[in-house]
Amino acid sequence: MSRISHVPKEFWPENISQFVQADTATDIELGITRMLVHSPGAALGALQFGAGVVMNRTLPERMIELMRLRIAFHNQCKSCMAIRYQSAVDDVPEDLVCSLERPKSEQNLSAEESLALELGERFACNHLSIDEVFFTTLKATFTEAEIMELLLHCALYVGMGRLAAVLDMTEELPIGFAKPFGESVKPSDDQPITVR
Repeated sequence: MSRISHVPKEFWPENISQFVQADTATDIELGITRMLVHSPGAALGALQFGAGVVMNRTLPERMIELMRLRIAFHNQCKSCMAIRYQSAVDDVPEDLVCSLERPKSEQNLSAEESLALELGERFACNHLSIDEVFFTTLKATFTEAEIMELLLHCALYVGMGRLAAVLDMTEELPIGFAKPFGESVKPSDDQPITVR
């Protein structure tokens, strides 16, 4: 059960309602926004940051979605693990999602995807291990612009994912993802929900 109350859409500031297209979104698509609107100015900034990172993506959708889900596993963000974005569903089959619990053993990842997953894992679990040696490895595969894009995605998914995990918003999730706070879940614990 969410730890902060959900503000009904009819009480949201118009600029936030329009920004997230609240009139056509499902409750699960509105997600954390329903709590963020308690602080509308800060909420809009967070939403704009997320939209800026996602809408200006240049890296492959599959790579970013795999990294998002791997970070969600480390964050134990249940809502993050329960959702699949429509734009990535065709590129990221569920058997690959389920293998993210042990990505080093997954054979269906490109070298670039494996490196992006390692970056996401380090960012989520031991950010200080992203040292000069690891940056040299990143620069051998990605441009500096691509590295910045990956890091911004990491910042978005670690920060907002941990916020969502702490807020414990599990009401609309399939039962396998709606375990009590503190109980671990994994991406294969139930059927995911596809969102726009």
